[in-house]
Parts: sequence; C-alpha cells; structure tokens
Amino acid sequence: MRLGVLDVGSNTVHLLVVDAYPGARPMPAFSHKAELRLADHLDHDSSLSRSGERSLRDVVAEALRIAEDKGVEDLIAFATSAVRDAKNGEEVLARILDQTGAQINVMTGDEEARLTFLAARRWFGWSSGRLLVIDIGGGSLEVASGIDEEADTVTSLPLGAGRLTRDWIPADPPPAQDVRRLRKHVRAQIGRATGGLLRHGLPDHVVGTSKTFRQLARIAGAAASSEGPYVKRVLRHADVAALAERLPRMSQAERAKLPGVSASRVAQLPAGAIVADAALDLLGADQLELCPWALREGVILRRLDMLALGLEDDALSSYYRPLFSHGRTWRGAACIGRRVKFSLPGTRRMPSGCSSESRTPVRADPRLSG
Repeated sequence: MRLGVLDVGSNTVHLLVVDAYPGARPMPAFSHKAELRLADHLDHDSSLSRSGERSLRDVVAEALRIAEDKGVEDLIAFATSAVRDAKNGEEVLARILDQTGAQINVMTGDEEARLTFLAARRWFGWSSGRLLVIDIGGGSLEVASGIDEEADTVTSLPLGAGRLTRDWIPADPPPAQDVRRLRKHVRAQIGRATGGLLRHGLPDHVVGTSKTFRQLARIAGAAASSEGPYVKRVLRHADVAALAERLPRMSQAERAKLPGVSASRVAQLPAGAIVADAALDLLGADQLELCPWALREGVILRRLDMLALGLEDDALSSYYRPLFSHGRTWRGAACIGRRVKFSLPGTRRMPSGCSSESRTPVRADPRLSG
C-alpha cells in the first residue's frame, strides 16, 4: 500500500510517502517539505499567531492535495514540539480540521522518543545490543535507551536547537558569555536525566538521528547524503566537542560555507553542537552512528505492525489513527487536539465534550492480553 506521514515540526512540515507492506522495508516514493519555522510564529504568551496558523493551514491543505495526487491510501498526521508548546495549539488544530479535514494529533515528547527508538532498532537490528538513541529537534531533545524494540527508558527535554538559539544565543555571532550560559544550562538539564537513561546499563551502540547530527557529521568529514543511506556515517565526540567551541565564534555567513550546512539551519547549528557535545559527554559516548530512519519512519513501522495484526487503531495512542483511508476522511472536530485516553479492552473513552457519535469501539490489541 502507499502510505503517507505528515510531520508538523518546529522547523518544517514534511510529507513523506512510502510504498509499505507488513514484513517489508518501507520504500520512499516521494518527499515534500515546507520550511514553515512554526516555532518562530509563537508570540510573547506562547500562542501561535494568526499568520502562523494561516501558513500552517495552507501548507497542510497543499500536503493533502499532494498526497491525493500521489495515490496515498493511508495518511497519518501529527505535530511535535511547536504545536505542543503553543498555548492555543488545540484550538488551532481544531480550526484546521474544520477548514481542511485534516486531523493532526499532538505527539508527546516521550512518544517521539519511543517511535524514533523503534526506527533505529529496526534499521540496525538485534546485533546492536543495547541502543541509546539521541535526536536533536528544533524544539526538543529526545533520548531513548533499550535492549528490545520498546525502549526501557525515554526522556524529552526542551533543548531543541531552534528553541535554544531564540532564547539564549540569538546574536550573530553570539557573545562568549551567552554561549557559556547556554552550555551550563544544557549540561544541567541533561545531567539530571543521565542517571535514569543509564540505569539499565551502558549502551552497546549509540545512534544519532536528526538534521543537526547529519550536518555536524558532514562538517566533520562524513559522506554526503548523495552517497545514499547505506554508507556508514560515524560522528566522534572529539569532533563534536571541537565544533561546539568553533561554531559559536563564526558568523552565520561563515557557517553557511561549511560542507553540508543548509541555509535554513545555519543560525541554530551552534546550539545544536552544544547539545550534541553535552549529550555525548554526559552519557559517556565516544562516538555515535547516524541512522537514516527516525520519527517518521517509526510512525510508519508502527502503522505496519498494526496492519499486520489486523488492527484499525492502536489501543495505546490516538495519533496512529489514519487521516484518511481508502478515500474516506475521518472527522471528529470536537475531539481534535485533546489527548485521547483508552479503556482496555475494546472501547475508547473520549475526552469530555466529545459527542457520543465520536465514541467508536476498537478491538483490543492481542499484544496486551495475558
């Protein structure tokens, strides 16, 4: 089947279309990105501005048209940090649902970490042993560790490269004292989480996802993306530590000349390097390997698992519900933007305010039965 994922992130809105079947690897068929920088549209009280909402609505509508043109049968739409942090995020998503028919569910940071971990596990396989997966996004940092497909422990911290750049080092280049304050803040935040992340044991394989890691690795000499996903790309902590010192001293124009650096991310690269340096140092990792798969692939893989089990819905998380399937669009405006809680087995308990028409039964997940 042709499956699509619409990822509303802090920096970009990304539609990924894949040809996917249970038991087979998802094969990318089409990719469409819009550099929306949604986090920049948050105003002083952390509400998404009207202009930001209009831009998001237009981008979502365009993505739906593209998905239909590309023959997508099953589309899953979700939002991450920027919408999650927006004071009016629920109201914005409800209006977008009314205007476009798009049900966009907000994913928690822990869910991001777990699904990214699943993607990394499937990519590297069981021979990697205990995995530690680090993802630096625009608004948050996710870290997950585990020996199986499900992570033993996860954490999500407000240490995204875009967020830190806006809040701590907006100048070009930033003053040294601001960089030092940011470094101290980042290390204190990660330090609090380190014990929990390592309590089940040290990792056998440390993995990095996200564009921040790809750009740092490229600057450090890793293969370009044009060489394909199967080329091994390793980023040493020593190189990251050097970049965390070097990049803040450079102007944005100077950083833009470095290999692999995109113009849209050049401003937030120093903050990303500072977070990467702190994470590798405090988690005791000498190096990490880049994983081509991340959150979007994790969502796709989980959806395929559900289909293989004959499930229309995941009994644990609402964002897996397809936006449209086989030509039908699911609408439930009263329930959009609210986290759905479940009663197991067999029925969904909807949030207060949802009509009885929205109370649709679900089959119990056989993985949860004794």
